Amino acid sequence: MIEVKADALEASFEGIEMPAVVARPMLAGGRAPSGGFASYVRSGATVEMKALAGTADDTGGYAIPREIDAEIDRTLASISPIRGIANVVKVGSAGYRKLVTSGGTPSGWSAETGARTQTDTPSFHEIVPPTGELYAYPAASQAMLDDAAFDVEAWLAQEIASEFARAEGAAFVAGNGTNRPKGFLAATLSTANDATRTFGQLQYVPSGAAGDFGSNPQDRLIDFVATLRSPYRQGAVWVMNSSTAARIRKFKTSDGAFLWQPGLQMGVPDTLLGYPVVEAEDMPDVAANSLSIAFGNFKAGYLIAERTETSILRDPYSNKPFVHFYATKRVGGCVSNSEAIKVLKFAAS
Repeated sequence: MIEVKADALEASFEGIEMPAVVARPMLAGGRAPSGGFASYVRSGATVEMKALAGTADDTGGYAIPREIDAEIDRTLASISPIRGIANVVKVGSAGYRKLVTSGGTPSGWSAETGARTQTDTPSFHEIVPPTGELYAYPAASQAMLDDAAFDVEAWLAQEIASEFARAEGAAFVAGNGTNRPKGFLAATLSTANDATRTFGQLQYVPSGAAGDFGSNPQDRLIDFVATLRSPYRQGAVWVMNSSTAARIRKFKTSDGAFLWQPGLQMGVPDTLLGYPVVEAEDMPDVAANSLSIAFGNFKAGYLIAERTETSILRDPYSNKPFVHFYATKRVGGCVSNSEAIKVLKFAAS
């Protein structure tokens, strides 16, 4: 009798049973974020730790995904021209060392049965590029980050790339080596040639006049090129700023031909005496005793050592309602082969 009543009671609820899933209208702002990192940048609530490389958990930061890191590298190569022509190596710590030999291995001649005397061995030089923490500290309001039409990752990459490129460009040219790279213009200078100059010193060639090219400037440039030995001239480039380049573009030979040849195709650089010209705005303008022009093989002559990843820390608390992004990257640099780079000094001697 009890079972019969329970069956009737159960049947009375069958008509009003609710479905398992209730359809509800989407609330404003409820759109799902495009990715884990984008969600973290917008709200700090979600972290997706994929595509990371070389970041320890106890550093307190988060590595940028590889897509953003790759975009930063590509932008740096175009904004900071020294990075595009130098030797860039990826390192895992600040203790990077490089060995460079000088002097070569002398040889000798002998008869078939003649005595052989011992020959000299090359000299080793240890290169230790000064390293510093390169950082950027951009900020955005939380309202901007909440805007669904705002591309957070592209903005973050561009902000960091612009700041890193500006600082790198200046340091690779004239950095003093204190908590930053040492630029090639900060190296010790000498007028001695490669055979007699101390390793580590750059050779400079005087222009013939203080703050000017002196007489026959085209001949001065030809002699300047000849100071770089032929093995290094394969792959050599000119480095100067746009103001200096504008002056040199007007130089002509005795028969009226321009020394400067513009690149006629996209991607083909302008050339001066047959060598590509790289415009670096961090190079000084022409003035008395200025080092306004460099010529050399920077792949062989200048070394850039950097950590493989950029770390970023999100800080929404220090300056509300702004969200700060603290990005750091360890970068070092110095002259690795002083025979491969020459500089032109605008002085009489």
